Amino acid sequence: MAGTAGASGTNSAVPTPRPKPTIVLEHGAFADSSSWNSVAERLKKSGFPVVAAANPLRGPEHDAAYLRSVMNSIDGPLVLVGHSYGGTVISNAAVGHEDKVKALVYIAAFLPDTGESSLGLSNKFPGSTLGDAVEAVPYNLPGGVTGNDISIKPETFRRQFATDVPRGQAALMATTQRPIAAAALDEKATRAAWKTIPSWSLIATEDLNIPPVAQRFMSERANAHTVEVKASHAVPVSRPDAVTRIIQQAAASTSR
Repeated sequence: MAGTAGASGTNSAVPTPRPKPTIVLEHGAFADSSSWNSVAERLKKSGFPVVAAANPLRGPEHDAAYLRSVMNSIDGPLVLVGHSYGGTVISNAAVGHEDKVKALVYIAAFLPDTGESSLGLSNKFPGSTLGDAVEAVPYNLPGGVTGNDISIKPETFRRQFATDVPRGQAALMATTQRPIAAAALDEKATRAAWKTIPSWSLIATEDLNIPPVAQRFMSERANAHTVEVKASHAVPVSRPDAVTRIIQQAAASTSR
């Protein structure tokens, strides 16, 4: 019969759930996108769309421009996640995109302010042993462009970067690491998205690349929701559950 859509004779609209944001994972120096594999697997099982972007590791402005091109190819809201130097990149890339980027998550990462460099922040506090663990290789590009690429020496990689990762896996990570241009670590940030976008930060307390005290300083300055985890700099690999959890917390905030 007509008019029997509901017991009260009225139709009640069912709210349409908001779509889950896409999680964009930005790796840092001395790593590649595969460093996110275990985290990405967990996020996808939770129903999140995930993109693990390739980071060119050439400099904050250059790398942020590339990341913005990735962001522009994705429909809907985003949560940007940066590990290590990747934090510098997401801090730059998200500025001016507050309508799309709903949260920033920093994983053992840099949260630079305008005028600060990754290297400067790392050296501002005691605890980093990275300088003794790396080697430089000169490169030459068309047009006369030259520079140095920095990698962690294979024999020091596990001790410096991934001491809580199984020895065989750490050896593969050393083999597949992406070098970063030395100039990228010295380049000063020109933008800081954490000033306008809610932020979360995971501090790795056994980190030998970015001193934990530096991570705390930057996280507190950004008023980030912060957790501490006993882990090396390679925390996305060694503690994927903890990393996934803080990303999920940030993503959940976007539906409120």
